[in-house]
Amino acid sequence: MTAEALRQRVMGQAQGALALNVAYVGVVNGLFGALASLHQASAARLATAASCDPGYVTRWCDAAFAFELLDEVAPGVFALTALGEAFRPETPGTLMSFAVQSVLSAHMAERAAGLARTGERPGERVLEERETLLPWFGPMLEHHYGPILDQLVLPGVPAYGEVDRRGGLAVDLGCGNGWYLRQLARRHAHLRGIGLDGFADNIRQATQTAAAEGLAGRLAFQVGDLHHFTIGEPVDLIAMNRALHHVWDQKENVFRILRRHLKPGGVAIIWEPHWPAERRALREPGRRAMAFQNLAEHVQGNHFLRPDEIEAEFRRVGMEPTTYLFADGREAVVVGVKGSAEGE
Repeated sequence: MTAEALRQRVMGQAQGALALNVAYVGVVNGLFGALASLHQASAARLATAASCDPGYVTRWCDAAFAFELLDEVAPGVFALTALGEAFRPETPGTLMSFAVQSVLSAHMAERAAGLARTGERPGERVLEERETLLPWFGPMLEHHYGPILDQLVLPGVPAYGEVDRRGGLAVDLGCGNGWYLRQLARRHAHLRGIGLDGFADNIRQATQTAAAEGLAGRLAFQVGDLHHFTIGEPVDLIAMNRALHHVWDQKENVFRILRRHLKPGGVAIIWEPHWPAERRALREPGRRAMAFQNLAEHVQGNHFLRPDEIEAEFRRVGMEPTTYLFADGREAVVVGVKGSAEGE
């Protein structure tokens, strides 16, 4: 490519990132939703409806107009475009998660740039360093991966239906805002669930959302440390949804906990990004974001895993693994079964 062609390519990428940044401000402050309710409004009226500062909202309207998120329908009066409507969190198939991911990625890139010389890996607390990010982390995952769970994983992994048929108990370790258990409960009416997460804000969000969806009688959420997880009854299913890589450095204890708490015949279901065995696979368009995410995971003290690594740990504790691949092989679900004749 010529120097000018390279410049134009990067300028296009930069403008896309800026558009997502503008959308993020609208998502976090409820500006898209408020304008949808008003149908059209001046910046001042929108600021009042969204309980925001009018100066900031005026400048946001200018930026959102520039990036075609808003149209000006009369002098100083704005309405959502189709693109702006698509970023509203309530819109089916919302693009909200891309805006959140963009700002989260910028935060993680800045942290990685500053830490690359020192080698420091500050862990999960980096997610709390920007006050607007953590409340949207769970919804981002829900909208990114919820369709994959609903359309591919739940119908493609028989273990879920088997647990439902016997009215079993599912535990989600690292449950975030509870989206995984909520989808599981909506699809499987006889299944009960308990979610555990280390962030109190996530548990509040999970509890409130489950209650709003009429699932509070079947789902419960609590703050807790996976490494000290205990429960008063044997469990039919233990899920770790994109969470195992966060505790891989303590995998011996994690897999011991999984096996100990499962009933004989119970299953552990591990869903992880499928880190490819060969580096050249990272050039595939569907895997490029994974390569950056793995850099961000390094800041948190983690790294993505290959399915064969997870299978080996299941075998080490005497559980039989089966791997299912979804989304063109980018997502791996590894199911480990505890022998039906086994005790503790």
